[in-house]
Amino acid sequence: MDRTVDIAGLRIGLLTARVSRLGGGVFEAVVHHAALLREAGAKVHVFGLADAFADKDRERLSGCEVATVPVLGPEQVGYAPKLVDALIEADLDLLHLHGIWMYPSAAGASWARRTGRPYVISPHGMLDPWITSRGRWKKALARAGYERRSWRAASAFHALTEREAEDIAAEVGDVKSEVIPNPGPPVTDTPAQDRLPNVGYIGRIHPKKNLMALIDAWQMRADSGRLPEGAVLTLAGWGEDSDVEALNLRLETAPDSIRFVGPVFGGEKDALLSASRFMVLPSLSEGLPVAALEAWAAGTPMLMSEACNLPEGFGAGAAIDCGMTAVTIADAIAKALDMTGAQWNEISRAATALADGPFGAAAVSRKWCDLIGTLVAQGGGKT
Repeated sequence: MDRTVDIAGLRIGLLTARVSRLGGGVFEAVVHHAALLREAGAKVHVFGLADAFADKDRERLSGCEVATVPVLGPEQVGYAPKLVDALIEADLDLLHLHGIWMYPSAAGASWARRTGRPYVISPHGMLDPWITSRGRWKKALARAGYERRSWRAASAFHALTEREAEDIAAEVGDVKSEVIPNPGPPVTDTPAQDRLPNVGYIGRIHPKKNLMALIDAWQMRADSGRLPEGAVLTLAGWGEDSDVEALNLRLETAPDSIRFVGPVFGGEKDALLSASRFMVLPSLSEGLPVAALEAWAAGTPMLMSEACNLPEGFGAGAAIDCGMTAVTIADAIAKALDMTGAQWNEISRAATALADGPFGAAAVSRKWCDLIGTLVAQGGGKT
């Protein structure tokens, strides 16, 4: 077994914009990362911006010191002048920024400059060309105002995948990222079994998730009579009011077998994962989706696009490539729901093996402990 560097007792700060469900997949990644570091013996401090759900979702970070600071001005910027002082007062050995394009990037750079201690940046897919091509003038202002300063201050960049490492290098310059996947949750101890023809989606309601194409695909199968009896597509998630309104408007003319249930957490999320024959994610852009790791941990295979950046799923037989168009998604749905019980059990076991292997907490923890231990031993400064 690979030897793991001991990080017990180190004070590790996790900095992100949203310490709540409003942070979507980035918040889920922070939750799992915090648990991993605490299990390794580190003292974890989480910092973010105050919002309507921050206090309610604080329980997701049990055992961590959590600090949220008020925002002044536009929420999209997240200017929080008290954030830097909160970081300094925590006397951290290392600070890790999760997500970019908001004021926490500026706060992280200030902390690194003032302390001289290691500073790690995880863009979480936010340097994907699909993302950087949207809101160009806002991102140009962010680059000039604080992002480039933050990037220069980084001791290390973290990429979720090799593809993201390429995106980081293209944007930031000659930099080599440490590639470490998000850790998934513990595998659910339930035997593989054939399930009802239910397909589920959990995530943000956002154009990049490509939900309109998914609905069109399901409607194509329903209109042609090529859905199994009782088949249901359940959409669970949250998003900006305008995006949720657009989804509800589209659902007014969609088949009754499509259900939008809003956000799900805790037991409700677990129930949807374990009841679904497949989870689906036909995204146009992702970093590394935690939703896929949660599905695999529940023994639930994925229908997903290549933009999910999880080729391991296709290679291991734990996922079916659904593409990004209504036609390709419809074909993938048909293939998935036409599987025999034996075929589904095989793909379900492949999903569990991935969740318990390369994406399991133990494997990911070893990589993080090695990186953190090395950076703290070296002190601050860019690698």
